[in-house]
Amino acid sequence: MFQSFLWAFIVGGLICVIGQIMFDVFKLTPGHTLSALVVAGAILDGLGLYEPLIAFAGAGASIPITSFGNSLVHGALIEADKHGIIGVLTGMFEVTSSGISAAIIFGFIGALLFKPKG
Repeated sequence: MFQSFLWAFIVGGLICVIGQIMFDVFKLTPGHTLSALVVAGAILDGLGLYEPLIAFAGAGASIPITSFGNSLVHGALIEADKHGIIGVLTGMFEVTSSGISAAIIFGFIGALLFKPKG
């Protein structure tokens, strides 16, 4: 069990280090860094490498933003096999809709409960 936690910490930490290097060294904006990490996760899933990484590192690979890209491509590929080209679009929405809905709902609740400074 300790080894699972260790690998999750190492892999998740490496993903965060990559994001920090993109900020500090390459001077990318948060939007560019976020987009690059999502695309990297999508590419890794398209190559069949992200699911084994999740199996190996658990939350260390499934929590960072790279997992969102993985989810988009994974859903699209599964639904494309079932429904063809229309499945590419529906698969992306089917897999990610609960997370996006939760972010919108919690963001709205936060906006109601807290007053912004300034």
